[in-house]
Amino acid sequence: MDRSWMKLSRVSNAYQNGVQTFLNFAFQNASQENMILCPCKKCGNIYWHSREVVYEHLIVDGFIRGYKKWIFHGECTSSGTSSTINPTYPDTDYHQNVRQDDMEDMLRDAFNMRSHGEQSFPPDFIISEDCNITGNVFCETGTSAPNEEPNEEAAKFYNLLNEMNEELYEGSKHSKLSFCIRLFHLKCLGGWTGNSFTMLLEFLREMFPFAKIPQSCQDMKRLIKDLGLGYDKIHSCPNDCMLYWGDQKNQQSCHVCGKSRWMNSNTEDVNTDEGGAQLRKKPVKVLRYFPLIPRLQRLFMSSKTAESMTWHNDQRTDDGLLRHPADSLAWKSFDSKFPSFASDPRNVRLGVAADGFNPFKIMSTSYSTWPVVLVPYNLPPWICMKQSSFILSMIIPGEKGPGNDIDIYL
Repeated sequence: MDRSWMKLSRVSNAYQNGVQTFLNFAFQNASQENMILCPCKKCGNIYWHSREVVYEHLIVDGFIRGYKKWIFHGECTSSGTSSTINPTYPDTDYHQNVRQDDMEDMLRDAFNMRSHGEQSFPPDFIISEDCNITGNVFCETGTSAPNEEPNEEAAKFYNLLNEMNEELYEGSKHSKLSFCIRLFHLKCLGGWTGNSFTMLLEFLREMFPFAKIPQSCQDMKRLIKDLGLGYDKIHSCPNDCMLYWGDQKNQQSCHVCGKSRWMNSNTEDVNTDEGGAQLRKKPVKVLRYFPLIPRLQRLFMSSKTAESMTWHNDQRTDDGLLRHPADSLAWKSFDSKFPSFASDPRNVRLGVAADGFNPFKIMSTSYSTWPVVLVPYNLPPWICMKQSSFILSMIIPGEKGPGNDIDIYL
C-alpha cells in the first residue's frame, strides 16, 4: 500500500484522503468500542479516541514519526500484507532480523510488559517527544484500554522504548540506549571513575560528532536510570550503633552513644560560608542500601530466570546426594518448621555473605569497606554460585569493619 501521502502537507487533499484510508483500515481491523489508538504525535498510540477525534488529531498534529507499518491498527509486521488482529499483536521475528541486540527483551523483562500476545516494535518506530504519557492506570500487557492512561512505570517504559529505537547515528545497527548500557557496563567492570568516564565520552564526541553520545557520566546515568534497581543512602552512627532510618530518620545524634551524625555537629543542617553560599552538612557515615524486593521481583519478571526460580522443587533430583542446598539437612529442617513457607516453591531462600576489603588498593591504608552479598538458592547450583547471580544488598562504609555490630545493618 502506497503511503507516500504521509509525508505530504497535512492540508493537501492527498493527505486527507490518506487519513480516511487509514481510518477505514484501522476501524475495520483494530477498533474497540468504536475507538482506536490514536497515532498522532501527542497521543503516540497510547490513548483511545473516536474516529472524529483521531481524524482531527492527524490533521492538526500529524502521524507519529516512523509509524510506517500500522502495527497498532491491524497490520502484521512479518509481511507486507494486512490482516484482522486485535491490538495485542502476535510475536514476530521482525526485530530479530534487524536489531542486533536484545534491548526490547530487556525492557519488557524490567517493566513486566509481557503477555501471551507480545508486540514487537519496528526499529523505526519513534514515540513523539510531545506525547503526554503521564497518568495513573496501565495494563500489564503494555497496551492501554480505552479511556485509560499509563502510569509512571509505563511512562518510563515508553521513554526507554523511544531511546531503544533511536539510532546511535544514521545507519547504525546499535541504538543510543544499547550503546549507553554497554559502555556503562564496561565502566562498572573496569572500575572507571566518573571523571575518567566523562573524559572518554568527550573524546568519543570529538571523534564521532555525528553520533548521539551523552556529554558526561551524569547525562548517561540520567538516560539509563529508569531501568531501575538503584540504591538508597541511609545515614548511620559512626560507631555502628543505629541507622537514621524510619522513625529515627530526623535524629541529629545517636541515642546509644550520643555521637553526632554530622562531621561538624556545631552547625545547622544548612549553613553559609564566608561568600554567602549555602553549604549542606556532610554525614559521618552513609550506608548504601540496595532494596531487595525489586531485585527479587526482577528474577521472576525476567524470562531467562523465572523458570529457574522454582528449579529446587520442579527439576532437582532427590536421590540422597548433596548437590544443592535443598538436599541438606538444614533446608529440610527449615521446611519442617515452617511448612507454610515451604509449600510455595516460589518463596526465595537466600544465603548471606559479607567481608571487608580495601577499596583504595593501597596497602598502607587500613580503610575497610564491607559489602553484603545475597545468594538466591532457588536457582540451580550451576547458576546461583555465579557472580552474575549474586545480589549486592548493601555497602557498609569504613574506616573500620562493623564487627559484631553488623547486625544493626542486617
